[in-house]
Amino acid sequence: MSDAVMIFAPSPQLTVTIEDRGGRPDIHLHPGGQGVWQARMLRSLDVPVRLVAGLGGEIGQVLASLISGEGIELTGERISSQNGGYVHDRRGGGRVEIVESPCDALGRHEVDRLYESAFTEGLRSRVAILSGPAGEHVLPTGVYRRLAANLSATGCQVLVDLAGPRLDASLEGGVDLVKISDQELVADGRAASLELGDIRRGMEGLRRAGADTVLVSRVGHPSLALVGQRWYEVEVPQLDAADPRGAGDSMTAGLAAGIARGGSVMDAIALGAAAGAVNVTRMGLGTGGDEAILAVSDLVGIRPVEEATP
Repeated sequence: MSDAVMIFAPSPQLTVTIEDRGGRPDIHLHPGGQGVWQARMLRSLDVPVRLVAGLGGEIGQVLASLISGEGIELTGERISSQNGGYVHDRRGGGRVEIVESPCDALGRHEVDRLYESAFTEGLRSRVAILSGPAGEHVLPTGVYRRLAANLSATGCQVLVDLAGPRLDASLEGGVDLVKISDQELVADGRAASLELGDIRRGMEGLRRAGADTVLVSRVGHPSLALVGQRWYEVEVPQLDAADPRGAGDSMTAGLAAGIARGGSVMDAIALGAAAGAVNVTRMGLGTGGDEAILAVSDLVGIRPVEEATP
């Protein structure tokens, strides 16, 4: 087992963004999707990454080249279905969606191959991140339950940044750490509202369902962590954001990096909070310099609140 992080990314996307460069359109092509953004941040933190993904059609061919070009170790299973993608226009300062093409559903044999590749690469890694595709229809949620259960049984630490049925399935298998937003907790019906007491009750429910540690990001408020029997508030410096997207995925990547490096849970939480904070100061999703993130992590305040309900 190495200090690498395996990321299960069933169906990455091709992202096309149009920027303004001196009054002229400037077109950028990048691999995207939750798992890819997490992998990109891990590479920024100089942590080896193994990305397991399904790649198919013309978009899949382009993605294979782009992902490998970013220094990410790719285990790409060839699939008959097409990966998805989108085109965004950012010349006005915000994001205007021009078109989005959804990814196709995977066939049974393709799902089996993806599962086996993820399991094999997870056995070689200290940490596994289970990420989701852009679409509920892409693959059965049972894959997440099996991966969480079987990787945990072999000693690999499993992190998830999921919601809905995929989170339910992962919890059934058993995970070491769940990262989720307060809004996702409410949308999933795990918390009655965004009030602090309701969020805490939702986090305790996640712990009872199978998560050892729970971290909830809260827009405009300190993140909240449930570690063992203790509650913690996690505060980061208020940085001016260039693009708020990608903070959650960067936070998850920072958490994984901290654990892969052999740090404590608190060290990982500080690094994750810093990675999310630095990412939003940039226009690229899942980006941030290692030195900047480490410097910000020293400024992250983790304050114990009280003991949690047994």
